[in-house]
Amino acid sequence: MGSFTSNAGDAGLKLKMPSSREFLGGDLLAQSLAALGCKVAFGLHGGHLDAFLIGCSDANIDLIDTRHETVAVQAAESYAKVSNKVGVCFVTANSGFSNGIPGLATAFADRSPIFCITSSPPLRDAETNSLQGFHDQVVVAKPITKFAHRVTNVEEIPRIVAHAWRTAIAGAPGPVLLDCPIDVLFSPPQLDRIAWGAINRPLPYGAAADPGAVKEVAQLWSQAKRPAFITGTGARGDSFAANFLKLAEATNTPVFYSPKYGSIIPHGHRLRGGPAVRLALLPTINEQPPDLLILLGARTGFLLGGRGGAVIPNSDCKLIQVDVDGSEIGKSHAVDCGIVSTSQNFVEQMLSASVKSASSDEWVKTASSLKDLNEFDDQPEETSPGRLHPYHAIRKVYQSLPEGSIVIIDGGEAGSWSLQLLELARANLAMVSTGYLGFLGNGWGYALGAAVADPSRLVVSIHGDGSAGFHLAELDTFVRFKLKVLTIVMNNSVWAMSLAGQELIYGEKTPQRQASKLNPAAEYETVAAGLQCASAKVNKVADIPGAVEKLVNSGKPGLLNLIISENPIHPGTKAMLNVNVGKDWIVVPYYDNIPRPYYKT
Repeated sequence: MGSFTSNAGDAGLKLKMPSSREFLGGDLLAQSLAALGCKVAFGLHGGHLDAFLIGCSDANIDLIDTRHETVAVQAAESYAKVSNKVGVCFVTANSGFSNGIPGLATAFADRSPIFCITSSPPLRDAETNSLQGFHDQVVVAKPITKFAHRVTNVEEIPRIVAHAWRTAIAGAPGPVLLDCPIDVLFSPPQLDRIAWGAINRPLPYGAAADPGAVKEVAQLWSQAKRPAFITGTGARGDSFAANFLKLAEATNTPVFYSPKYGSIIPHGHRLRGGPAVRLALLPTINEQPPDLLILLGARTGFLLGGRGGAVIPNSDCKLIQVDVDGSEIGKSHAVDCGIVSTSQNFVEQMLSASVKSASSDEWVKTASSLKDLNEFDDQPEETSPGRLHPYHAIRKVYQSLPEGSIVIIDGGEAGSWSLQLLELARANLAMVSTGYLGFLGNGWGYALGAAVADPSRLVVSIHGDGSAGFHLAELDTFVRFKLKVLTIVMNNSVWAMSLAGQELIYGEKTPQRQASKLNPAAEYETVAAGLQCASAKVNKVADIPGAVEKLVNSGKPGLLNLIISENPIHPGTKAMLNVNVGKDWIVVPYYDNIPRPYYKT
């Protein structure tokens, strides 16, 4: 293999030239991505992409091929969150692209920097009903990406790749898509006409807080007796975590985390507060809510209790919101100080400002105790013969895991129980994969991306039996790439959150259970064994530690079919439905109820 150095000064790349074949657009695409830091790409094969896929080999980009395109895009999203790099994925023309749309949609909603590559028929064959050429993929992708573009000239590939890459990470991160027609990928570029753009230039610096805003935050902080942080996906990274911990300790401020990403505070630290939804428990122990909340890279919305005031108080609490996206600030809550900045820059500026706080050790003790409040300890382990109480089941699973795992949570009711007890897992990182779309099945891609991004840790992927059914064949992907993934299926044979909603709204004794049943005879452990995973089925709490230990130490990906009951309904589901409001209100499941325009007796 030879090399070619561009004549564009230091703006170009030293290209690797194949020794036994022609250098093509696919090679140029792969080497452009590699120059920007891409080391792995997730996807599913399609002949349209072969020039790129072969080029990845020469560019030292590892390919992780999945069983479904949705999972490939979602894996790129998780890879980005765990590695703090852009996640790269590839899907073939039209059919593959269509399967990848759900992944783009979730990445766009959850602000994940992913770079999606697709292809299309030759440019000359537009509007001819050619193979895999019906939809205009750029038009379809535009509403759910930050940038979507069709490359029509092979020499322009590096310039467009560099632009798309920067777009993915600039400001509020998000997905980008490049449609590279097959004739472009299979065409040899004229090397002296390549447009390099910014392919070999440093990435831009992040936004910083206005000095006036830093002074205002310092003043609000100095007056607060019960301050608290809520961190989100925008607050991550090893270098950030060290500085953030210094700031939290200097101001004696407890730290809670959004379900999307947590937490950067070490386990056992006195300032670790746990999931932010636990703030809603303060009234139950007769304690006051925070009088200052700092949202750091965390977005408001249903994951933080919506607008009801349970998590983010609607009164008597100053709210500071720090986000790279100015349009996100004040979207659903009145904000006393909004700052457009990266979390890293904000923390460094506040450390330099030497912020003083009136926070007491008593407040810290109260706040950090919320993660340990659990009201189901005294309930029986089985709610019916052979079916475990979901609380006790997932509690014992968490207690049996090795410390420092990565926990991925998927599902409805299963997700709620798992989030409630999450602190018991002592995880290095935890993510609720369903995101702002409430997208079930995301956990399969999240587990894959996390396992590839950090192969040193066990990835524990928790599903309800509903979400488990979306992409069960990805167990094969885990096996082929020898990934350390343990899948937990909380199996109650129903779509539990849907069933709970029907029973709460229409009455527990109602005979109708519309579209909410699953097969009680399903043997997920048998499917897993057939795909060469280690597997087990458990319906006794006492058997969980031994089963988890055996699966973790099997040397293979594992699956635990955990037989649980559909009851009790999780308190969070009851709170979301809020059916006991009287006849003057219209119950709107999972949202705020609305008053009736009139009421007749």
